[in-house]
Amino acid sequence: MADGADGGPGAGAAGGRASAQAPERAMWCDERFDFQGTFLQCLAKHVPNIYSAEMDPLLEKQEEMVQAAILYPLECYLFGEDPDIFLEKLQQSGTSQLCGKVFKGGETTYSCRDCAVDPTCVLCIDCFQNSIHKNHRYKMHSSTGGGFCDCGDTEAWKAGPLCTKHELGSLSSPKENSECQLNEEIMEHSRRVFPSVIKYIVDMLIWEEEKELPLELTVREKVDSYYCVLFNDEHHSYDHVIYSLQRALGCELGEAQLHTTAIDKEGRRAVKAGHYASCQEAKEEIKRHSENVSQRPLHVEVLHADVMAHQKFALRLGSWLNKLMSYSSDFRQIFCQICLKEEAGSEKPCFISKLMLWDAKLHKGARKVLHELIFSSFFMEMEYKKLFAVEFVKYYKALQKEYISDDHDRVLSVTALSVQMFTVPTLARHLIEEQNVITTITETLLEVLPEYLDKNDKFNFQGYSQDKLNRVYAVIYDLRYVLVSKPTLWTDRLRERFLEGFVSFLRILTCMQGMEEIKRQIGQHIEVDPDWEAAIAIQMQLKNILLMFQEWCACDEELLLRAYRECHKAVMRCSTNGRSREKTVFHLCGHTLESRPYRVSADPVSIHLPLSRTLAGLHVRLSKTGTISRLHEFVSPEEFQVELLVEYPLRCLVLVAQVAAEMWRRNGLSLISQVFYYQDVKCREEMYDKDIIMLQIGASLMDPNQFLLLMLQRYELADAFKKIKPTKDQDLIKQYNILIEEMLQILIYVVGERYVPGISNVTKEDVIMREIIHLLCIEPMAHSAITKSLPENENNETGLENVIDKVATFKKPGVSGHGVYELKDECLKEFNMFFYHYTKTQHSKAEHTQKKRRKQENKDEALPPPPPPDFSPAFSNVVRILNCDVMMHILRTLLQRAVELETHFWTEAMIQMVLHLLSLGLLEEKQQLHKSPEEEVSFDFYHKATRMGSSALNAVNVLMLLEKLKSVPQLEAQKDTVNWILQMFDMVKRLREKSSLTTVAAASASEATKGDESTQDKEKAERKRKAEAARLHRQKIMAQMSALQRNFIETHKLLYENTLEAQGKEDAIMEEESVSSAIDYSKIALGPKRGPSVAEKEVLTCILCQEEQEVKLESAAMVLSACVQKSTALTQNRSRILELSGDTLDPLFMHPDLPCGTHTGSCGHVMHAACWQKYFEAMQLNFRQRLHVEQIFDLENGEYLCPLCKSLCNTVIPIVPLQAQKINSEDAEAVAQILSLARWLEIVTVRISGYSVKNAKGEKQNLSAFISKGMGNSALEFHSILSFGVQSSAKYSSSIKEMLILFATTIYRVGLKVAPNEADSRIPMMTWSTCAFTIQCIENLLETEGKPLFGSLQNRQHSGLKALVQFAAAQRTTSPQVLIQKHLIRLLGVLLPNFKVEDTPSLLEVDMFHILVGAVLSFPSLYWEDAVDLQPSSISSAYNHLYLFHLATLAHITQIVICSATESSTACSPDNSEEAQSAQSFCREVCQYTSGCFSQDIPGWLVWDCVKKGIMPYLRCAALFFHYLLGVSPPEELLQDSEEGQFKALCSYLSLPTNLFLLFHEYWDTVNPLLQRWCADPMVLSCLKGKSIAIRYPRKRNHLIELPEDYSCLLNQASQFRCPRSSDDEQKHPVLCLFCGAMLCSQNTCCQELVNGEELGACTSHALQCGAGVCMFLKIRECKVVLIEGKTRGCLYPAPYLDEYGETDPGLKRGNPLHLCRERYRKLHLLWQQHCIIEEIARSQETNQIVFGFNWQLL
Repeated sequence: MADGADGGPGAGAAGGRASAQAPERAMWCDERFDFQGTFLQCLAKHVPNIYSAEMDPLLEKQEEMVQAAILYPLECYLFGEDPDIFLEKLQQSGTSQLCGKVFKGGETTYSCRDCAVDPTCVLCIDCFQNSIHKNHRYKMHSSTGGGFCDCGDTEAWKAGPLCTKHELGSLSSPKENSECQLNEEIMEHSRRVFPSVIKYIVDMLIWEEEKELPLELTVREKVDSYYCVLFNDEHHSYDHVIYSLQRALGCELGEAQLHTTAIDKEGRRAVKAGHYASCQEAKEEIKRHSENVSQRPLHVEVLHADVMAHQKFALRLGSWLNKLMSYSSDFRQIFCQICLKEEAGSEKPCFISKLMLWDAKLHKGARKVLHELIFSSFFMEMEYKKLFAVEFVKYYKALQKEYISDDHDRVLSVTALSVQMFTVPTLARHLIEEQNVITTITETLLEVLPEYLDKNDKFNFQGYSQDKLNRVYAVIYDLRYVLVSKPTLWTDRLRERFLEGFVSFLRILTCMQGMEEIKRQIGQHIEVDPDWEAAIAIQMQLKNILLMFQEWCACDEELLLRAYRECHKAVMRCSTNGRSREKTVFHLCGHTLESRPYRVSADPVSIHLPLSRTLAGLHVRLSKTGTISRLHEFVSPEEFQVELLVEYPLRCLVLVAQVAAEMWRRNGLSLISQVFYYQDVKCREEMYDKDIIMLQIGASLMDPNQFLLLMLQRYELADAFKKIKPTKDQDLIKQYNILIEEMLQILIYVVGERYVPGISNVTKEDVIMREIIHLLCIEPMAHSAITKSLPENENNETGLENVIDKVATFKKPGVSGHGVYELKDECLKEFNMFFYHYTKTQHSKAEHTQKKRRKQENKDEALPPPPPPDFSPAFSNVVRILNCDVMMHILRTLLQRAVELETHFWTEAMIQMVLHLLSLGLLEEKQQLHKSPEEEVSFDFYHKATRMGSSALNAVNVLMLLEKLKSVPQLEAQKDTVNWILQMFDMVKRLREKSSLTTVAAASASEATKGDESTQDKEKAERKRKAEAARLHRQKIMAQMSALQRNFIETHKLLYENTLEAQGKEDAIMEEESVSSAIDYSKIALGPKRGPSVAEKEVLTCILCQEEQEVKLESAAMVLSACVQKSTALTQNRSRILELSGDTLDPLFMHPDLPCGTHTGSCGHVMHAACWQKYFEAMQLNFRQRLHVEQIFDLENGEYLCPLCKSLCNTVIPIVPLQAQKINSEDAEAVAQILSLARWLEIVTVRISGYSVKNAKGEKQNLSAFISKGMGNSALEFHSILSFGVQSSAKYSSSIKEMLILFATTIYRVGLKVAPNEADSRIPMMTWSTCAFTIQCIENLLETEGKPLFGSLQNRQHSGLKALVQFAAAQRTTSPQVLIQKHLIRLLGVLLPNFKVEDTPSLLEVDMFHILVGAVLSFPSLYWEDAVDLQPSSISSAYNHLYLFHLATLAHITQIVICSATESSTACSPDNSEEAQSAQSFCREVCQYTSGCFSQDIPGWLVWDCVKKGIMPYLRCAALFFHYLLGVSPPEELLQDSEEGQFKALCSYLSLPTNLFLLFHEYWDTVNPLLQRWCADPMVLSCLKGKSIAIRYPRKRNHLIELPEDYSCLLNQASQFRCPRSSDDEQKHPVLCLFCGAMLCSQNTCCQELVNGEELGACTSHALQCGAGVCMFLKIRECKVVLIEGKTRGCLYPAPYLDEYGETDPGLKRGNPLHLCRERYRKLHLLWQQHCIIEEIARSQETNQIVFGFNWQLL
């Protein structure tokens, strides 16, 4: 911000203006004693004139006038010399140490996790790139706007506070003070100028009179000139405002949009100028119309023109001051002094406070200027920042109340500045001590929420306003900011003030304790779900604040005890005001409990108990610091009343249990949601966890039997453990069982969950490690998933990185998915099945995973608890629960029920928990016995468990029950656990056996182990036997399954063929070929030696009706689902694309750059044509019935989803069988004698001439063109072409013909973007074109992937291409042959200049492969006779193909030599091979025919190298084409990926000599005239002379653009991006086109374009010309890839950038450093080159159907 674009405030003032304004300046100097009066006079005179045209302002003119009339004289007076020179000197004299850049919305900010004091400390991109933090663990985030770069602030960073740019500033500060301090005169002038300027700005901004100005600014006669001004608010949408303006003012849509955009940006805008009455009328109209649309009217005012002008100029002065602040610290200090100065003896606030208090009434533009001024002045000077903070806190309550009733965003409010002050540690301390800021904030909270208090002074957020609460959260955030860094030194004053703040905070918690009580619904379901979100949201907001308060208290012993006392008092106050009714008495096992009668299922209960939970947190911290020994001094044992403390958290846990038992289902979803959050990671630390701790406090301080009786009473299970009353009510039994399970679970937690610092001696790291271990015991997890499952501290850190490597190993991701952490084996022993943070599903999943693992390792399936750490002294009594009488009674009762098989009254889960509790008891006793001598251990779990329960005859003890349990069939799964417990009993028994001799003890121990071993051996053998039996059983099942599978594959063959990539048919063909290769025939596709076609019988299954059918010409048609799309995947020049569609285009010739082709792809799934038509009609019908649903596909244009794989398709390809043709070798030899190229050309010429005569019907003009060439010979008859062999044309069934026409029409419609027309002459052209282009795409893909030409195609590509080529050959029969002949003649015109017509393009302007395909497919039309339908025989077509191919190849070689042979090549050293010599002689000919334009000095080896490389793609495409056309098997070399043999194999397959130039020698006489004509073409000559540029061969293969390795480089580029069409410096949404690298401004009105009358966003319109509507963009600020197709479809796709954990980060939510993953970027490249973008979009849209779709058109 310091270096603005206009280079200083005075930059606009040119030198020439200085003289013009000399008198003005002199006047200011003379009248220096009354500067203010003169200044105001000057403003009164000039300002109304400058800003007179407010409706249509000329901004540049206004700025010029402002500079000339006011700012230039003002600066001259202030600086005493030319402003430009002075400011230049000032700027060079030193920079500030602080950066001070203010962030705009969307800008990227960086925070360092290693060095930042808290997460609000951030750097701008420039400072980050130049700082040490670049190599640390940093985070990137998008700013919401209004923040401030902390570079240079030593309090914000533990290390590296300065980047290299600002280090200079800090070094030069002493020098700065001596050299560049402003001199006294300038300081004096500043002290005179600034007050007047500031006063004027303040007065004008808070001016409320609409019609009048202050007297000192009123100069001229008052004119009746007013503006109707409309203000911005956040209640009305863009469309509302546009509608209101159009209706009220009758303006055009465009004008209304302009007004609305300006209002949104600036905050206000004059929408009408005129007399007062007309403006007033407009105001009323706007209000009336806006009220129709929204509940409240728009804010409109009528302002006098002069008032408007002065207010506008006040803002201009504000930005002038803002600029000035950046030049010198002295200016800043003087400015701050004046702003803070209060008028003597006046109660009025100082200037800056006035502005702050008025902030909520200012419009958006004024607020921005004000806030920037505060940033550039107060926040750049630490001393004044402190004074500003004091002012801010002084008016804090008023400011927050204003903000809460305001409707502008937080970013635009002055309250948002709190984060800049409260997070500075020294400043926060100062504000707590001197300004009592904690109390101020908490009181503000209470004052802004009174409407939500009920009659009991508890909050109740029913019918709350979300917007208001969001604003209240801002106050809560401020509290968090103040507490973010704990003090290291405590002064008495700080202690007192903090405690005062804490007590004030307890008042808020008191209002929350027990809020929103609920009562169980009985009988009738609740009618309306109560609002529960607000209370939970506030709980979430307060979670970290509660923890921070506890941490602050724990810093100081005295403070902790006093805070505990205050908190205890507050809890007691809330607890005792309950109704103290009679006590109830409850007896069990000889123990009695007196308690208040209360039932969760009948009385009101609340889930919100922040006071109790805070007390629990403080209690744990007392225990941790050891201060608990002094607690009795502060809270006497009588006052303590532990039963009361436990009561409320216990009720809450019982509520959760009853919800699980479905007792509260009539209370609706709101309760279920609350219970979910109660235990969820976002809230549990200050809810569920603290309730468990509170129960542990109760268990440690109460008598264990009393504690358990209280639990039974509250869980309403008192009767369940007395004598069972037989009941038939299944629901009731189920309810009891669940409640018992829930209670046992809580007991397990109370005794076993000790991983809390203070409850046992563990550290925070231990706690996190345990959490991670238990998460990874469920399944391996991604880093982000683990992070989400761990609670965050106040710095948004989970502590994960510090410990993860100790417990887990990282497994990198593949091309998709993400990296995962897997638990280390040594940590598995830490697994506790009843971990208290598991949800029910996680618990069962973890148990299943662990049992499965143990089974695989051939171990038993017992999962006993790991030995827990010891309780700290304060909690050591908790374990007594385990061995008290009531516990024994509970355990014995449940075991007895299981043994006695009263199946209804117990569940396996219950028994599992009983066993777990037994294990805990035995482990505890074992640990205690290991630590202390036996007689000192009072914990007698073993003794109690082996004692009889009663004196009755049938009494049993726990041990006996366990033995019996083994034989219960339903508990087979628990057998291993029971065995483990019995072994533990044995072990404890041995430890207990009294003996003074350690040797005996040792012996007994060894015996014990022996005993253990023997039983273990038996068990092992048993397990082994079982495992073997299971293995055999599994084998048997697997054999059955694979048989079934084989059977299934047979029946559903096609499904499988299509999923296996390069298997299936291709292989089958290859196998057949290799078998029959023993028979001697050649693998040659062209000419008389052509090998036989391999025509196999094709039987296909329709995916719709599942019936099989053989593909035959005469059968009903079978079709492949297919998608035809325009494509630019092969072009290098994207500017040509837009012209290539429409009615006038002639698609016969393809430009060699392949600018925009038509690609046909198929998913390879086969249907009967009739089945497909039925399916399509059914979809149309379905769509008509569901009009309101947004459809993914466009049925009007024939789109549908493939019924099987859901790929997007828009047509079908008819499957035409390959006509097997065999050549009789004797006939072939006979023909070879006669039919040379020359003879063939003659015959063709005559045939064409004859047709021309026929077609011309006597008109002779075309004839001469052919016959007079000297080739015509009367002896050659018109019919001689037929003498080399003809046969009757193939007869297609009517349904195949129908499909041929349908598919051809689709290609024509999509490729040319025109309406379908079956009779259009361009249909055949488009057919040949899509065939050629698709082959080129496939060849390009195979080359890019480095795969062999044959045998590596996916099945879908193979079947699609086969069908496409056969279709292209057959399509000719559905068009008039005359038409086909016309096209053929034009195609041949390129190769044979005799046939040239006016529009025949030059040799260099056509793609030769397209010519070849068109000519080969249209050539049979020459055999057409009026009477009979003929086609060439095998021999004829063999020669036709050969000669057409040779001609095209000769022409292509010529193309390559002319265009590319001038290039220097990377070929090896020059050689003098035969090829090089032929090349040399060919060049001489070319040189001669081009009159020397072609240089013959190019060495032959270089020319040969260019030709060999350049012709490769063409040969590969030709091989694919002829293979799929004729079915001749290719040579083996083409099935392997070897560069070397490929060229030779291609030449042999295509009947070419390996020295291609020999082709010219072979046909020299015939080709020489052709070559001569080719070279003499004006286009060729202009290219050789360098006047025009031709395509070089081989063409460059397309790749997605190069992306930087580090994502922050991209963010850097985006931060420098300026929208070309927008002058403001608002942040945009830059997106990067991955096809061409263009950076665009997305989702912004400034860059929308009108295309064919439609508004399109920048991306959509760019996609039309860059990718023919299909494109791929990277949204840089959000790190997402966007795929779009056309105007209505698109989807998001993961970006190819991953963090170190192998995960993408959409929206930069996690903010980890990101690096490019090459494999994923390659996957994106293949998505493009395989033409699968449309498919990906359709799939994505189908899986994520959104009700309100995104408007892709405006992207």
